[in-house]
Amino acid sequence: MPQASINKTASSRDIGIDLGTANTLVYARGHGIVLNEPSVVAVKAGTTAALAVGTEAKETIGRTPGSITAIRPLKDGVICDYEAAEEMIRHFVRKAVPGRRPRTRMVVCVPSGVTPVERRAIVHASTRAGARTVHLIEEPMAAAIGAGLPVSEPRGSMVVDIGGGTTEVAVISLGGIVTSRSLRVGGDRMDAAIMDFVRREHGLLVGERTAEDVKVAVGSAWPVPDRPELETLTFTVRGREKVGGMPQTLSLTAPDVRAALDEPVEAIVEAVRATLEDCPPELSGDVMEHGIVLTGGGALLPGLDLRLASATGIPVFVADDPLDCVALGSGKCVEDLDALALMGLGSPPGR
Repeated sequence: MPQASINKTASSRDIGIDLGTANTLVYARGHGIVLNEPSVVAVKAGTTAALAVGTEAKETIGRTPGSITAIRPLKDGVICDYEAAEEMIRHFVRKAVPGRRPRTRMVVCVPSGVTPVERRAIVHASTRAGARTVHLIEEPMAAAIGAGLPVSEPRGSMVVDIGGGTTEVAVISLGGIVTSRSLRVGGDRMDAAIMDFVRREHGLLVGERTAEDVKVAVGSAWPVPDRPELETLTFTVRGREKVGGMPQTLSLTAPDVRAALDEPVEAIVEAVRATLEDCPPELSGDVMEHGIVLTGGGALLPGLDLRLASATGIPVFVADDPLDCVALGSGKCVEDLDALALMGLGSPPGR
């Protein structure tokens, strides 16, 4: 989904970071979300020197000469290129909190399924990028806090956070995650599914950016009765013939794209079902009564709420600010770091 670059500046030492596979958002204490940019670094081939980071670097994806490589330092929500991730975090922190400043205290959001090794990598990269202390908070908890769910009450709340690399499904009660699933399926997998569909069904090769444009323009997970016009939409893609290698155009319809997205969407549905099956009966009743809340960029896929509701028999709602929920949740923790520690929601460095 389209991301607006905010790029305000702040002087606070305490920041929250939604370190996403597709986009990184930074929340500065007392200022709100001050930065929202793609998680991309452009480097010169054979070196680790960053030529561009964020929005500027994303413009180079698929269009770089052989001497420049566009890197996504995170894959499936975790660091896959340590040096590029460190450079990216440092760049975003300097951009969000410019000028001379003491070392920053950070709250960083991580997928619930990360391993201890992956957690240490995120802490180490953040520390080398300028953090004095680093607290880690799991993304579904941050998403639930940002969506305004009553996470500290003895009541079951269910959140499904669909990001670029992962989908986080969790039932939360009394300030803790009762049961959860971390699925390495998200917006990137949807883009890949569209690329595979176009290649398999039409013999046309298209890039990631084109696939994302298709998803945003005509993608859906289920027919939407209130928006019948979606069914008649078409989108013209330009790519290269798989066999002949010549440039070619193709018109895709909304039903075509829905069929292409069926596999990753069904994986999300199955993860929600599995999480509900593991949920204690009392909390299941709460979820039945209050519904499931969708957050993340994937929540904006038309019809996804309807498909989940049809599969589970439970009301499904899209959060008011789905793209910002994780960052806002980390921000609420940043506003009161003492409360974060008391609730046990954040892990200090080294754990």
